[in-house]
Amino acid sequence: MNVLLILIGCLAAFTLAYRIYSGWISRVLRSTDRLETPAHRSRDDRDYVPTRTPVLFSHHYATIAGAGPIVGPTIAAVYGLWPALLWVVLGSIFIGAVHDYTSMFISLREKGRTIAEITGNLTGRAGFLLYISFTLVLIVIVTAAFLDLSALTLGSHVGATLLQLPADNPFGWQLSMVDGVEKVRVGGIATTSVIIITLLSPLMGLLLRNPKLDNRLLGLLAMIVAAGSIWAGMHHPVSFGSISDAQLRLLWMAILSVYVLLASALPVWMILQPRDFINSFTLYGGMALLFAGCIAGGLRGIQTDPAMAWTVADGNARFGFVFPLLFITVACGAISGFHSLVCSGTSSKQCDKESDARRVGYGAMVTEGMLAVLVIIAISSGLGHAQLLAIQFPEGGGGNPVVSFALGSGLFLQNTLGIPVYIGTVFGLLMVEGFLVTTLDSAVRLNRYLFEELWFFVRSGNMTPLLSNGYFNSGLSVIAMLLVAVPNGWKIIWPVFGTANQLMAALTLAAVSIWLAVRARPMWFTLLPAVFMMLTCMVSLYNILKANLPKLSASPPDVSAISVSLLATLLMLLGIGVVWIAGSRLWQIRSGQVKPILEDPADIYLSGQAAAQEA
Repeated sequence: MNVLLILIGCLAAFTLAYRIYSGWISRVLRSTDRLETPAHRSRDDRDYVPTRTPVLFSHHYATIAGAGPIVGPTIAAVYGLWPALLWVVLGSIFIGAVHDYTSMFISLREKGRTIAEITGNLTGRAGFLLYISFTLVLIVIVTAAFLDLSALTLGSHVGATLLQLPADNPFGWQLSMVDGVEKVRVGGIATTSVIIITLLSPLMGLLLRNPKLDNRLLGLLAMIVAAGSIWAGMHHPVSFGSISDAQLRLLWMAILSVYVLLASALPVWMILQPRDFINSFTLYGGMALLFAGCIAGGLRGIQTDPAMAWTVADGNARFGFVFPLLFITVACGAISGFHSLVCSGTSSKQCDKESDARRVGYGAMVTEGMLAVLVIIAISSGLGHAQLLAIQFPEGGGGNPVVSFALGSGLFLQNTLGIPVYIGTVFGLLMVEGFLVTTLDSAVRLNRYLFEELWFFVRSGNMTPLLSNGYFNSGLSVIAMLLVAVPNGWKIIWPVFGTANQLMAALTLAAVSIWLAVRARPMWFTLLPAVFMMLTCMVSLYNILKANLPKLSASPPDVSAISVSLLATLLMLLGIGVVWIAGSRLWQIRSGQVKPILEDPADIYLSGQAAAQEA
């Protein structure tokens, strides 16, 4: 099918959804900018910081996107163009964006509390303890998977033949022999870019805090920094010499762990917010290139690979049965429970007004869905089915979805815009690495919040200086991340990560449903997606346990199978516990055992406004 027609159809669907569906949800939530947000009410200039909408959108978008909308659709493309595309579009509109918007909004109304604490208030102490335990396990899995993918990307290499690299390439990139094949280490380019952006983040943070500076000027400065870091990376890529891939992976894990420890404990305006703001322009630039490629390619009649239209049988054979894996694997491209932690953990504390929740919550999710669409188009047109299978599932094992996407983008941009493959591939890697690191540091910060909430709960508010220390709680998060990431690669973690992530989304939607039900408002638009995602995740967890049973009985037992099985069992038990408590609470509300809340701030304001108009 023509790539431009696919782009137009998906863009129209997302635009209509934002204008019509999110507007209806806003009315159900009774959003009003007359109420003061937690960023103003609890301002401390560390976590609670009123933030300009464009800056908050960039920070939020760069954080939630992660590897999900790139790696997930790349892996899921093995089932075919249309299965992946339909789930991305419909999932984003009716589940993912609803999940993000509502979780951010109720956090605004609940004083900027995290979704774990809100769930505890709705379901009681047992519900809070189960929910926060589940959330801590989820974020450890998320950070472990993204840490491994970040380390692999920063040290990645691609075959010189696939890159179509000329002998006299203008950047002087050096070739090396890896497993008997001539390859180029392109990860060093992303490394230089990441280092420069990170070092300049505190300066950008100071500029962003100056209310006299115009948003357009700040955006221009961020674009200059992002472009300059890429230029520097092209000409001066970081290199560690002849170090092996295994050693390079561990080295980058150590470096990134030190970075996220500092970034997650320091004030949000110092590194996280400005770094995400700068890096978002790299991400926007990559999306703009793919977008332009679709337009130029469509006008030239470039099509997606016909053999890739519907390849569910291949996906079933190579990766696993399409249900539930398709709905688990795409992750952030359609729905992600991790987003609720960002929405209620960091972004709600920075919203300047309530209407920002719609722009940032719903808007960023459909933007992420659009990114996933661009990824699927690039893969299905640039790589095609046969080459995707060869890279993704090579003989003898291995395979790297990051390289699959980067190379697919490079080939797509060459075919559509005439950009050399090696340049387009590097931009693909920069997009992935930018998303990975921005999610990694924010996720560790979220885990810090959760540990602080847990200690507050366990000690009934009697906190010691150690338990309330940001560096102590960030350190616990980093240690837990390393314990899971070092022995288990992303391929082992990803199925559990995907399932845990979607299960978190189901539990969040259930909590939002309770919040709406107790206020006697419509809740079908959150409850139905919650039920669907819960069923999907329980089937996935059952399949994971079933697949690992033979490995557990082997002699000696498979260490990775043991860790995955323990995680899957723990997630299933915690999920069932939270669902039982949430279901009981919903039954109490629907049966009239719990009286509706009639003193919601919006209700008071709106009723007062109506009375004033009548008078």
